[in-house]
Amino acid sequence: MNQPAVGFIGVGVMGSSMAGHLLAAGHPVFVFNRTRARAEQLLAKGATWCETPAEVARRAPFVITMVGTPDDVRSVYLGEAGISTQAQSGATLIDMTTSDPELAAELAKTFAARSIEVLDAPVSGGDIGARNATLSIMVGGSPGGFERALPLLQRMGKTIVHQGPAGSGQYTKLCNQVAIAATMLSVCESMALAQASGLDPTRVLESITTGAAGSWALANLMPRALRGDFEPGFAVNHLLKDIAIALRCAERLGLDLPGLSLAQRLYNELQQQGAGGKGTQVLFRRYRKEGGS
Repeated sequence: MNQPAVGFIGVGVMGSSMAGHLLAAGHPVFVFNRTRARAEQLLAKGATWCETPAEVARRAPFVITMVGTPDDVRSVYLGEAGISTQAQSGATLIDMTTSDPELAAELAKTFAARSIEVLDAPVSGGDIGARNATLSIMVGGSPGGFERALPLLQRMGKTIVHQGPAGSGQYTKLCNQVAIAATMLSVCESMALAQASGLDPTRVLESITTGAAGSWALANLMPRALRGDFEPGFAVNHLLKDIAIALRCAERLGLDLPGLSLAQRLYNELQQQGAGGKGTQVLFRRYRKEGGS
C-alpha cells in the first residue's frame, strides 16, 4: 500500500529522528531545514530536499513543522516563501513546535478559509522519545483533522491525545513545560543534598526513583548530570523560550506562577554563563558549584 507523501520542515535533534520514522514506514518524505547539513543523514536514507517551505507544501499533502520559536512558525507558514503560498486545498498541516496557543488558533483560522487543516501538536519526551518513537503528542484542532493526522502521529509517538480545538495542544504542552521546569529544580536540589551530606547520589537514585519522588527527569536526566553529561536532549535555550511563552499566557489569564518565575531566573543565569546550548540537567552544575564540589 502506497503511503502518502509527508513534508517535514525542521530536522534538528528531534525532527531528524521523527522524519526518519516516517521514512522507515514507507512515506515519501520531503524535507527543508535552514541548514542543509542537518538533513544530509535523512537525504542519504531517501528523503528529498526542498529549497523552501513553499516547495515542501507543493509536493506533500501532509506537512509537519518542527522549528524553533513562534516567530519561526509564523515565518514558515505565512512568510514570503512559506507554506501558505503553495499549500493545496485539503492539505493537513501539523505544527509540532512548542509555540504560542494564540498563534496556533490564528493559523488554524487563516488556513481554514482555504479548506486547509492546521493542527498544533507539540511533543514531550526529548531526544530519547524522538529516537524511540515514544513521544507524547498533544493535539489541538478539529476532530476530523486529528483523525487524518493520527496514522502519521502514531509513527512518531506512543501517547497521542486530542486535547480540543486549535491552541489546546499548545496549552497542554505549556502545562508540561511548567511541570518540567519545577521538577528540574527539585531533582537538582535533591541530588545536591545527597552529595553535601556525604551520600552516594547514584545509590540515592536507586532508592527514590521508583518511590513517590519518581519522575522522568529523576530517572533519565539526573544520572546524566551525575556523570557530568550536560549535552542536550532538550536545551536550556529551548526551555527558556517555552517558559517565556507560558508566563505570557499566564499573564493573559491573570495567573501567578512564582515557581516558574524562579526557574526562569535560574536558567537565565545559566544562559548568561554560556550554557544555553546545554541540556536542562545543566542546572545541577549550579548547585554543585554552590556546594563547593
